[in-house]
Amino acid sequence: MKTLARYLSREVAASTLLVFAALLMLFSFFDLINELRDLGQGNYRLGRVLLYVLLNAPGHAYELAPIAALIGTLTTLSVLVANSEYTVMRTGGASLTQIAGAIGRVGVGLMLATFLLGELVAPASEQLAQQVRLQAIKGMVAHEFRSGFWFKQDRTFVNVQHVLPTNTLMGVRIFEFSVDWRLTDLRFVEFAGFLGERQWRLQKVTRTHFGEDGARISRQDEEIWDTVLAPAMFDGLQVAPEMLSIGSLYQNITHLSQNNQKSSRFEIAFWTKALYPASILVLMFMAIPFAQFKRRSAGLGWRVFAGIMLGLGFLLLNRLFSYLGLLYDWLPILSALLPSLVFLAAAGALLWRIERR
Repeated sequence: MKTLARYLSREVAASTLLVFAALLMLFSFFDLINELRDLGQGNYRLGRVLLYVLLNAPGHAYELAPIAALIGTLTTLSVLVANSEYTVMRTGGASLTQIAGAIGRVGVGLMLATFLLGELVAPASEQLAQQVRLQAIKGMVAHEFRSGFWFKQDRTFVNVQHVLPTNTLMGVRIFEFSVDWRLTDLRFVEFAGFLGERQWRLQKVTRTHFGEDGARISRQDEEIWDTVLAPAMFDGLQVAPEMLSIGSLYQNITHLSQNNQKSSRFEIAFWTKALYPASILVLMFMAIPFAQFKRRSAGLGWRVFAGIMLGLGFLLLNRLFSYLGLLYDWLPILSALLPSLVFLAAAGALLWRIERR
């Protein structure tokens, strides 16, 4: 049985990696086609476009891992069923639990790799991709450090400690320099809200003006700030909550809660991120009964197509429950867990039906 388990694990792993590579190249190609619309804007040349597509690849890899696992497992089992190898395995004494265990070993490895990819690689790569694109198109220099986001526009440097989802900035510092790069003005702003038409409303402003006769400090409750910065630029620098690491999501949840801001989206993203790798095992187990369904009347191509539809259905269901959780204020862990539970229940029902036959 150990030889059979190794054989089955090897075939599933090879098929999954092949499907994974094909899907990743396909989605990267779509990214390339989409970015060609902006080719030539500013310094956004072909080299920057290719770099942007390359930096987006880890994020796609993270999202596609469950679909690749599903299609790879479904393809392998379908071939075994078509060649009667699966029947020989079962009649030779291999139980459904042993077959699921052999597939599960591959799934556990994929789960670990997906978790590490989503925690260590994808968030940083996604953020770097947005910075490369923004700097090339808008001509702005922007980076994120522990002190927050930093922007440079002409002789003005802007530091934003926190960007809230409602186009609100917190902890803004604005440094203005003269032609000879002498600091002339420093403003610390507690809150900044976007008004439109390149204007922000600054609240609780402390201004320090550095002149030849010394420094002068003034305070204002409100001030209008004209700038080229727009919320879209912050959106370009931010990673979507679904692509943030678990640690970053926890920090955002804590910060929003401390400032009496709604954190439901980040809480749902937190639990989705924590449970997403487990969906790989769920979809791989879903492939076991599905590969045997209508085996005499359905070919391999039909099964692969069905696997793609199942994978896309899972992603859509995942998004749907996230939006429903936000809309109806569901328990965040419930919104993240329900899609996997639905597919797991469906897999169990199909297996029970097949075994009864």
